[in-house]
Amino acid sequence: MSKRVRLRVAVVTGANKGIGLAIKLGQEAVAGLQSEGCFIIFYELDICDQGSSLKLKKFLEKYSGLDVLINNAGIAFKHSATEPFGEQAEVTMRTNFWGTLWVCHTLLPILRHNARVVNVSSFVSKKSPDQCSPELQAKFRNKDLSEEELCLLMGEFVQAAQAGNHTAQGLPNTAYGTTKIGVTVLSRIQARVLTETRPGDGILLNACCPGWVRTDMAGPNATKSPEEGAETPVYLAMLPEGAKEPHGQLVWDKTVQEW
Repeated sequence: MSKRVRLRVAVVTGANKGIGLAIKLGQEAVAGLQSEGCFIIFYELDICDQGSSLKLKKFLEKYSGLDVLINNAGIAFKHSATEPFGEQAEVTMRTNFWGTLWVCHTLLPILRHNARVVNVSSFVSKKSPDQCSPELQAKFRNKDLSEEELCLLMGEFVQAAQAGNHTAQGLPNTAYGTTKIGVTVLSRIQARVLTETRPGDGILLNACCPGWVRTDMAGPNATKSPEEGAETPVYLAMLPEGAKEPHGQLVWDKTVQEW
């Protein structure tokens, strides 16, 4: 009698180019997966559209759960961008923070035992709090901060950016950096909630910094190739069954960072 092998299911958002493409469609990885009888499917997803995430969830129901989720999709305006800062803040926040949050709200409930979740953040999420007021820094670093409180802080940033008084309110003068603060802090909150609500399930969730990577976003002068940028997200996605950590951390070059 042949042994039935359970299909492992992984979702990588933003997999059409850059780091996501390296995570999902590296030539060696594809060859290896195909040799093991695995297959890769392209599925159109707009992370800014909650309905699109729900359609993806429905599509995944045929597989009875999810083993790996890598939230890689994100944007950043160029330094030369002419759009007003308030517009940059709103657009970047909608994609990088709210889009990631909506995908997680939809797909985290269908995680299987020992699933792995990786939210691709940035090292600027570690540096940008230095631009915040001491009071705001304390809020972001509060280990008991709730998701609702974090969402309010992200919304306040966009409102202040549109009003042009964000720095006066002790908020960073970076749209991308603030959204990535949100992703890193959100990851810590999500990990805490998973530990509380699904104890013993072995699920690990982390944020990561892939580094400065040669993508359309970062440009050709970045120090890492997309394949090198994919190393840490893949490392976190493949943490072995039974591993207890890292969980709720920011990881850069496979090393946990103090935040």
